[in-house]
Amino acid sequence: MPLVTTKDMFEKSMKEHFAIGAFNVNNMEIIQGIVDAAAKENSPVILQASSSAIKYARIEYLIKMVEAALQEYDIPVALHLDHGADFETCKMCIDNGFSSVMIDGSKYDFEENVEITKKVVDYAHNKGVVVEAELGKLAGIEDEVKVGAEDAMYTDPDQAKEFVDRTGCDSLAIAIGTSHGAYKFKGEAKLRFDILQKVKEKLPQTPIVLHGASTVIPELVEMCNKYGGNIPGAKGVPDEMLHQASLSGVSKINVDTDLRLAMTAAIRKIFTEDPSVFDPRKYMLPARELITETVQHKIRDVFGSSNKT
Repeated sequence: MPLVTTKDMFEKSMKEHFAIGAFNVNNMEIIQGIVDAAAKENSPVILQASSSAIKYARIEYLIKMVEAALQEYDIPVALHLDHGADFETCKMCIDNGFSSVMIDGSKYDFEENVEITKKVVDYAHNKGVVVEAELGKLAGIEDEVKVGAEDAMYTDPDQAKEFVDRTGCDSLAIAIGTSHGAYKFKGEAKLRFDILQKVKEKLPQTPIVLHGASTVIPELVEMCNKYGGNIPGAKGVPDEMLHQASLSGVSKINVDTDLRLAMTAAIRKIFTEDPSVFDPRKYMLPARELITETVQHKIRDVFGSSNKT
């Protein structure tokens, strides 16, 4: 199956009340682990690459690895740019075959965000590519996204309606309390479902996206720390809250940190238990398998997208 946009995925998700996992990719094993899981669960899936991932893996390699996955499995797969910082980055990904891009103008004031988003939308739609935009700022650090807690702010539902009307973006990432990175909450996790409800009331046909939505799975954190890691106090969004979000109108939920934890935990375990290992296949295979298990859990138990192709 060729790459698809997220249009049909999101229409189905809004109608049937489930979310689609958007999993960040950096290398071959991560891509394989994700699509293996999606195929096993018969689920649509979004593979997304940040600007940092593109710099690391190089865009030609990423695209060819995704093309290989498309040849192996017959499931709907979208290739998405995560947190495109400017028009040029979005244009590069569109011109190189991405089926979806995100322009993140949340660091600008409202009018500037509208202007840059509209510019990307006009270019992308002319090429048959869909656009995700963001309104509101998420705290935390992940790749090149760095926002202090004092600068974070929730999305205003009235502004969200105006923003979508004026830009024509296809989906909207909103801020309701999630955060990038492994340290999302110091106290109890809390998401503003009241804001989500108000946004959906004003934008019933617009797919809503949650960024910074890794669970920071406690078992993976514990595994990392057990085998020499140093990730004290890492805390994410509980599965129960993410499941509630998937039932409450969120169509796309982003996952990056949990994949990093899975890969690192598996590799640390191998190195600790057998320091003589130096063949990358000996430690990358278990890492890929743990990513598959992690993604299957997300798809099946949290997002509800199993058997939704």
